[in-house]
Amino acid sequence: MEKSIDVAALGELLIDFTQNGVSAQGNPLFEANPGGAPANVLAMLRKLGKSAAFVGKVGSDSFGDLLAGTLAAAGIDTRGLRRDGAVRTTLAVVHTLPDGDRDFTFYRRPGADLMLRADELDGALLDACRIFHFGSLSLTDEPCRGATYAAIARARAAGALLSFDPNLREPLWDDLAAAREQIARGLALCDILKIADNELLFMTGERDFDAGAAALRAAWPNLRLVNVTAGAEGSYSYYGSLRVFEPARDLGGVIETTGAGDTFCASVLAFVLDRGLDGLGEGDLRAMLRFANTAAYLVTTKRGALRSMPERAEVEALL
Repeated sequence: MEKSIDVAALGELLIDFTQNGVSAQGNPLFEANPGGAPANVLAMLRKLGKSAAFVGKVGSDSFGDLLAGTLAAAGIDTRGLRRDGAVRTTLAVVHTLPDGDRDFTFYRRPGADLMLRADELDGALLDACRIFHFGSLSLTDEPCRGATYAAIARARAAGALLSFDPNLREPLWDDLAAAREQIARGLALCDILKIADNELLFMTGERDFDAGAAALRAAWPNLRLVNVTAGAEGSYSYYGSLRVFEPARDLGGVIETTGAGDTFCASVLAFVLDRGLDGLGEGDLRAMLRFANTAAYLVTTKRGALRSMPERAEVEALL
């Protein structure tokens, strides 16, 4: 089957209200930034010249209009975007901590992203993608959980590689045991995994990254490429018998870290699209991590994520 879409991603598309100073009265000001991890990944892929399609749902409201327009302006295929007339677009308030990390408060009970149904999926779009990417936020509740697994099955049957980013947001789960169960299902299905240090600890109990990655690969031998991000430390890649570490790029000027992991993830997927998953060597993995770390650093020097992804030329200039 001819593949006309490099990456299709399913999941949350929302407004991130990020801190942006204070008013004259001393009140915090929040900027309405289009966001959502899967959409952020697609936005960076477009910057890298890859075709991308989004699958998900927003409300029939002004924020939904903003998000739909933002995707279209970024060159992302919106055939898979649905609108909900009864449930509003999902919102998140992002509080920036002193170290640049974030604390999220979600307005999602319910939120439109959770309302995506399996019968609303565009089958032709899923058949046409080379890589299908998903996270765990679409697995927290029905009907979106069922839609996610239906999309995974359709894309896999059509020959797509599967990419998974657990993207754990503990406040969105009523039960962390359920979170662990759903993330485990995602791990059992994917070929390419991007997992953060806190998520590795959550799933394996291991603080040592090598031990944690080994535990994952032993439990889920389907994992062909495992990348562990460790924030300001850097990132690790595990492939076959290879283990590669690359330090983070840090030239100062970090504003906030929203979207850094998504930028990293997109850079890895672009590498896989160009190079494939067979016969990778240490040099391949090192180059992949260097590019991904540098791209992730650049997005932290701007506010927001979806509209703040770096150009390929910016990344290559630092490399």
